Amino acid sequence: MSISRPQLLQAFDALLQPARFKDYGPNGLQVEGKADIARIVSGVTASRALIEAAIDARADAIFVHHGLFWRGQDGRVVGWMKQRLQLLLAHDINLFAYHLPLDAHPELGNNAQLGRVLGLAADARFGEQELGCVASAQFADGQALADHVASALGRAVTLVQPEGTLQRPIRRVAWCTGGAQGYFEPAIAAGADAFITGEISEPQAHLARETGVCFIAAGHHATERYGAPAVAAHVAQQAGVEHVFIEVDNPA
Repeated sequence: MSISRPQLLQAFDALLQPARFKDYGPNGLQVEGKADIARIVSGVTASRALIEAAIDARADAIFVHHGLFWRGQDGRVVGWMKQRLQLLLAHDINLFAYHLPLDAHPELGNNAQLGRVLGLAADARFGEQELGCVASAQFADGQALADHVASALGRAVTLVQPEGTLQRPIRRVAWCTGGAQGYFEPAIAAGADAFITGEISEPQAHLARETGVCFIAAGHHATERYGAPAVAAHVAQQAGVEHVFIEVDNPA
């Protein structure tokens, strides 16, 4: 069984609706490969390691969250960019990439899938383009939540807790995957007792200590490794083609 490139693109677009989003790079087909696709490899980032693994897996297409092209980047095809593109073109592999649309899908997206892994059922959205999720929870304190997140994701996390009497039980948890530390203030405004994302920057530590809201940085890659395989598997099943998820570990 196989599906044509235009049909596969149409299936991804119909599911993820990229036209709804103001994004940082092009969503959809980023590199054109062979016309018919029988096997899709999904991964988080279109790194050389993923591309090489997809070649070994005899992929006709790669589906990722982080593609090759971003707004404001150097447009020259040299160095690492040349190496990645050379591999894709030499093996006639299509590259599909969806950034914010993949974060936002209410069932298969990164945020929905992270909620599933953590056992959190979102009942509200917040933040720019409503990418963030909020759910009810029952944790004794920020450390208990951080321990739960670390166990679910299989990696250490960074926890910054409120100071002294500002510490409180966790009854509302907000989250937004990847590099969404800028969503911390909107999460506070949404009534969260704790916020989970991938990364932390300097200002968030002070805000957590001063506002009474815990901040947990659980890894950019670690929080975003569930959406791409969920979407690719769904579309592959509908199309009757093969799908393989390839994990390329990343400590960030």
